[in-house]
Amino acid sequence: MSVSVVVPIHNEADNIPLLYEALTSVMQRMRVRYEIILVNDGSNDDSSMRLGELAEKDSLVKVIDFRKNYGQTAAMQAGIQAASMDAIVLLDGDLQNDPNDIPNLLAKLDEGFDLAHGWRKDRQDTFLARKLPSKMANLLISKVTGFPAHDIGCTLKAIKTDIAQELDLHGEMHRFIPILAHWRGARCVEVETTHHPRLYGQSKYGISRTLRVLLDLVTVKYLIHYSASPMKLFGSIGLASFLLSGITGISAVWMKLGSGVEMTGNFLLFLAALFSVAGMQFLFFGILGEVCSRIYFASQNKTNYTIRRTMNFEEPTIPFRRRHAA
Repeated sequence: MSVSVVVPIHNEADNIPLLYEALTSVMQRMRVRYEIILVNDGSNDDSSMRLGELAEKDSLVKVIDFRKNYGQTAAMQAGIQAASMDAIVLLDGDLQNDPNDIPNLLAKLDEGFDLAHGWRKDRQDTFLARKLPSKMANLLISKVTGFPAHDIGCTLKAIKTDIAQELDLHGEMHRFIPILAHWRGARCVEVETTHHPRLYGQSKYGISRTLRVLLDLVTVKYLIHYSASPMKLFGSIGLASFLLSGITGISAVWMKLGSGVEMTGNFLLFLAALFSVAGMQFLFFGILGEVCSRIYFASQNKTNYTIRRTMNFEEPTIPFRRRHAA
C-alpha cells in the first residue's frame, strides 16, 4: 500500500526539520512507496523557507503554500485532494503525534478497515485548557452522533484515499473526519497512539474554538441524518407544531366554554396561532430542503449512497468523483 502523508503546517519552523527526519525514517523503514505533502497554512515565521529547503533536497516532499491562514481544515482538504497514493496519513506538524504510530494505523487498513483514527489515551496537554474541554466535547459528540470514540479530535489518522477524497471539509470539520467517513459507509477503528509534549512553539488552537466545534457538530448531525431527506427533520418539527397548535386551541375553547374566559384575551389562543404558523413554515422549509438536496446531488454529480466495489463492469455505471490508478 502506497502512502501519502499530509501535514498542515502553521508557524512550526523549529519543528519542521525534526518532523521531516522522523517521517522519513518511519516511511523508509516500512519500505513502501510514499510522498510527504506539507501544507503551509499561511505561516508568518520561517516555515515557508524551511519547507522550500526540504522540497529542494527531497523530491518526495511536496509543498503547498497558502496565500494566507485558512485554518487546519482547509490545509487538510488541500493535502487530501493533492494526494496520489493508496492511503493517506494525517498528522499534526507539532511533533505531538508520533510518526512511529503510522505502521500500526496502516496495519488496520491492511486488515480491512477503511479508516484508523488515533486515541491519545495518555494525552500530554494542560488539563483545564485542553484535556477537560476535549473530554467534554468527545462525550457530547459521541452522544449526538452515535459514533463511539474516545478521542475524535486526534489528528493522527490513516484513511483510504478514495474515501478521504469523497469528503467535503469546511469550518472545523477535520475533527469529524471519522464520523463523516462512517456516514459514507467506511469501516472505522480506533487505535491507541502515543502523544508527546510540545517541544517548540505554541499551540494554535485553544478553548476559543469550542463554539465553532459546537456549531459544526450541529451541521454534522444534520448531514449524517437528514441531508438526503430534510423533510424528516423539518416535517417532524412542523407536525409537532401543528399538534401543539391543536392542543392549545382546544384548551382555549375549553376555558371559554367551561370557565367563561374570553378567547380574545387568552394567551393560549395566541400560542395556537403561533404554533400553526410555525408548523406551516417548517413544512415549507422541509419542501425547500428536499428541492435543494436534489439540486445539490444532481449538480455535483454525487449520490446519496456509496459503492465499495463493482465486478465485471468494463466502465462504471454510476458516477465516481475521482478514479485512482492502481
